[in-house]
Amino acid sequence: MFDLTGKVALITGGSRGLGRAIALAFARQGADVAVNFRGNAEAADEVVTEIHGLGRQAIAVQGDTSAGRDACEAIAKATLDEFGTVDILVNNAGITRDNLLMRMDADDWDSVLDTNLSGPFWMTRAIARPMLKARSGRIINMSSAAGRMGNPGQANYSAAKAGLIGLTKTTARELASRGITCNAIAPGLIETDLTAVMPEAATQALTTMTPLGYVGSVDDVAAAAVYFASDEARYVTGQVLGVDGGIVMGS
Repeated sequence: MFDLTGKVALITGGSRGLGRAIALAFARQGADVAVNFRGNAEAADEVVTEIHGLGRQAIAVQGDTSAGRDACEAIAKATLDEFGTVDILVNNAGITRDNLLMRMDADDWDSVLDTNLSGPFWMTRAIARPMLKARSGRIINMSSAAGRMGNPGQANYSAAKAGLIGLTKTTARELASRGITCNAIAPGLIETDLTAVMPEAATQALTTMTPLGYVGSVDDVAAAAVYFASDEARYVTGQVLGVDGGIVMGS
């Protein structure tokens, strides 16, 4: 069992789906959690209540990571003001705006890149400062199998998630000397609100492409996040872990 007792985690997009599962998994292992949300305060408060029920501290922090540097720094400040430190950052907030390459408009391109790539960059910048002073920290970026293999109809999403892998590796190289690790998780087909709206034919096609032959759960991804956040992963950095049922098999 990985022990996160005494650690403080900030999870963007932590009110639902993967973010909620990671927040609860961290709390079960002893961490206190700041649950960032953009608009659904009720869902965030529910996660906070669940964490309190596990005997850990938690707060809900409103903020739109896609809004840029000032918004991300405000999220970081609210967390630091409450807990005094941030040991773990999970850049999880993400959206999809799917369309074919030739039909995708500028707003759909920009909104996905702003949320899924620029947001993690600015959050990492904001949280890296206290981590550098502490000479310790864990940064976990939520990429995707789509960022490793591409996906029709997701030029914006695939590009952002591929860019996040590049950001992960660069962050890992730049911050390693201060004891900070940075890794990425690349989920495949996982049962969330995002995948629930996928056409059944698309879901079936991806399931067929997945060697294990079934849709993963949010708990599968949360388990990987717990590992990366733990002391047991202290010598692991710059890596991309596919939690994808085998749909992407790199050398």
